[in-house]
Amino acid sequence: MTGTLGLAMRARKLILGTEIVSNSIAKGEVKLVLVSGSASNNTKKLVANKSKHYDVPLIELDDLILNQAIGKVNIKVVGVIDSGFAKSLLSKGGML
Repeated sequence: MTGTLGLAMRARKLILGTEIVSNSIAKGEVKLVLVSGSASNNTKKLVANKSKHYDVPLIELDDLILNQAIGKVNIKVVGVIDSGFAKSLLSKGGML
């Protein structure tokens, strides 16, 4: 999964940040949401509710793994905007 996330990041098929991802979910642009396990409860609830309402899959990942995979620090919410990458990540079932 980490290799696929890194590839998606380099291909510019990820969007980062709670507000941007939340707005993009409502616009139908996000195909998969990844949330850090260390995100605040409010952030997790906001993203989970928005994802559920718009029927977007959500995977919770360890903070270190998520940030290392995308090469950034302190990122709590990531949106995958490409169907191919989303399917690839979902087929792995969140397993690393």
